[in-house]
Amino acid sequence: MTRKIAILGASGYTGAELVRLIATHPGMQIVALGANAKAGQSMARVFPHLRHLDLPDLVTVDQIDFADIDLCFCALPHKTSQEVIAALPRDLKIVDLSADFRLRDPADYEKWYGNPHAAPELQKEAVYGLTEFYRDQIRAARLVAGTGCNAATGQFVLRPLIAGGVIDLDDIILDLKCGVSGAGRSLKENLLHAELSEGYHAYALGGTHRHLGEFDQEFSAIAGREVKIQFTPHLIPANRGILATGYVKGDPARVYEALATAYADEPFIQVLPMDEAPSTRHIRGSNFCHIGVAADRLPGRAIVVAALDNLTKGSSGQAIQNANLMLGLDETEGLMLAPVFP
Repeated sequence: MTRKIAILGASGYTGAELVRLIATHPGMQIVALGANAKAGQSMARVFPHLRHLDLPDLVTVDQIDFADIDLCFCALPHKTSQEVIAALPRDLKIVDLSADFRLRDPADYEKWYGNPHAAPELQKEAVYGLTEFYRDQIRAARLVAGTGCNAATGQFVLRPLIAGGVIDLDDIILDLKCGVSGAGRSLKENLLHAELSEGYHAYALGGTHRHLGEFDQEFSAIAGREVKIQFTPHLIPANRGILATGYVKGDPARVYEALATAYADEPFIQVLPMDEAPSTRHIRGSNFCHIGVAADRLPGRAIVVAALDNLTKGSSGQAIQNANLMLGLDETEGLMLAPVFP
């Protein structure tokens, strides 16, 4: 049985990535594409690389008939997403790729995103969409909130270490580099080629990055006490990819064992042999995450590195993983594409 799918925000990068992946998914068919600003245009005009696909034209959200749609992906900006989702049919399954339902406490959302939550009742039913750690809840969910791409990468590095009690919870540093597509498709001066190319820079210094809200929420829940990490993101002149390096205090062998055990049966997360470093070039365009561990020269410290594609495993691929579970499909369906290399 083929499930009918709608994508809202189809003219953005994550929307296009959803289309690319679903195009070869045997259990899903795209029947509606929403993009208010580009309504009336074909997907081929907005994204010429998808020209070969037989897709519906882009329309406004209010032009979509949701009566026969099984699941809707919302790839809309934060704040917009909660308002749109609140108006959708109550029996419609939804995977939201924005930040609007990631933080369980509406007060935390207001703290990190600067405005009151517009749909607090919906927030109560939203399930956090880090698939590997919330499978059972996601299967039964109507509304799933996809994680931030930076937040997903950092959690793949640190969750098993916090849960396993193998690191010092008060001495965690996460250094992360992300490709420019993580900033979205909207025109921004700092993302112009002349502003971005031939260098990279840190941003959101001093603990102001919004994904810290997810780290605080998730790590503290695992530990049963407050856990606050040091986190600095960097923007790199690459289209795709995240490389996250965690510096932790703990025995490197125990750190490696905790990660290898946690991910032993995970289809998309691969822990590399000890001392082997992952690279974004080896996961590009795929739903895989590679993790490497090395002993630091300082005794009792370890370095953990993770690489994933921010648009795929960090966002749209993760969203399809969640949708597969919600629709009763095999979790890996449509997602076993090999990375693109070189």
